[in-house]
Amino acid sequence: MGTWLIEGPQRLVLDEGPSDERTLGAGEQVKISSLEAWLVHGKLHVVGTEGPARVEVRKVGRRGLTVTVSGGVLSVRHDVPRSWFGWGGWFVRRGNYTADVIIAVPPEVAANLTVLAGDVVASGLRSRALVDVTSGSIALMGLGGTVRAKTVSGSIEAVGVAGDLSIEAVSGEISIAGSSADRVHAQTISGAITCDLDNPAVRDLSIDTVSGSITIRVPEDADLRVSLGAASGGVTSVFPQVPATRNLGTHSASGLLGTGTGRLRAYAISGSVCLLASPAADDMPEAA
Repeated sequence: MGTWLIEGPQRLVLDEGPSDERTLGAGEQVKISSLEAWLVHGKLHVVGTEGPARVEVRKVGRRGLTVTVSGGVLSVRHDVPRSWFGWGGWFVRRGNYTADVIIAVPPEVAANLTVLAGDVVASGLRSRALVDVTSGSIALMGLGGTVRAKTVSGSIEAVGVAGDLSIEAVSGEISIAGSSADRVHAQTISGAITCDLDNPAVRDLSIDTVSGSITIRVPEDADLRVSLGAASGGVTSVFPQVPATRNLGTHSASGLLGTGTGRLRAYAISGSVCLLASPAADDMPEAA
């Protein structure tokens, strides 16, 4: 459809009728199937919600922000000269390339989100969300489908995420809470990992850290083949079916929960591993 350079705070709406706000493609229905966002520095918040797609730019650097709509793809990005890469030029010039952006798209839109230095919040997307941050935090809330998130330096928090979840951090903590995902992979080089899983029918749960502790909580009626280990640190389990043992200085625990249709594997090189239990869904008290 077109390309727009945003040089100041502005709200753009993609819909089929006139509006008091700036409207992209007025007079025709705009169908967005995917979102591509790429920022050098700043804050990016993407939410899946009903209604027309819209982009709210609250703050933008001197070089502006480019918004493009073409072939069902909504692109929001900083256009950085390729010659800057490899020399750290993007960092020293990030005052020129900064933005605080909120993007709303339909829940079924697939999103690919990248921020070099800054924070990303993604919520309400149900198809696919790929999030990549070099230095900064990531928050994932109420996502579904395929979810991938990684950061070099910073924390990752996932709350109420379903589907297929994969998280990677080099230096930073990972926290997974209230997850109903049927597949969870989480790993970090330096940082603690906490995983609170609500789904008793999880198929694959794999947690790894080089330096940091691992705490996992699964429903007491889960069906899992469990294997836990720590090269330098303790291993504890509240499940009598998964007893902890020590052999030649290493700690481990293995056993079967329920029918063992799924798999749980957790390993820490330098740090402890702890397996906890949460009440089964049938045992949870009803909300008032």
